[in-house]
Amino acid sequence: MILPIVAYGAQILRAEAKDITPDYPDLKELLESMWETMYYSQGVGIAAPQVNKPIRIFLVDTAQVFERMDDEEKEEYDDDPGIKRVFINAHVQSLDGDEWAYNEGCLSIPKIREDVLRPEEITLSYVDENFEPHTETFSGLTARVIQHEYDHIDGKLFIDYLKPLRRKLLKAKLDDISKGKVSVDYKMTFPK
Repeated sequence: MILPIVAYGAQILRAEAKDITPDYPDLKELLESMWETMYYSQGVGIAAPQVNKPIRIFLVDTAQVFERMDDEEKEEYDDDPGIKRVFINAHVQSLDGDEWAYNEGCLSIPKIREDVLRPEEITLSYVDENFEPHTETFSGLTARVIQHEYDHIDGKLFIDYLKPLRRKLLKAKLDDISKGKVSVDYKMTFPK
């Protein structure tokens, strides 16, 4: 089932999400709906707070990005062929490497893209959809998407990394999004 994406300005996007247990109600259906919603919205990642669930879940599919790249583009990243993965109860163990800029966007903040600096690597502990534990290091584009989605479960947004002047220049666009004055090709819910 395609779920509505929560728009910028909603409180849930600023709250720290909670860990869940294996008996979380209808978890399998939620994960299926999140995948369906992410693909329908043409995203490469989605976090539970973006579908109005205050829990520590996010999904990432960077494999689809690499499938669309030519060989020359792939050489820029060390994480080809990417991943398709569910992250539950994720917690950062470390962030390493030099920061690098990449033009990011967000399903909850449509029609705004900005360069964001993030470290090259992230090491996470998490459980998968079967609640099997993992501690893993990710790099390149995959690390970038993971950091972006991880921020959602910590109540942060990519615009928080922008310089104050740039955020001030975006204020009118952000206000329009929070008021529902934006047109997208997917379902959205707006703050009341």
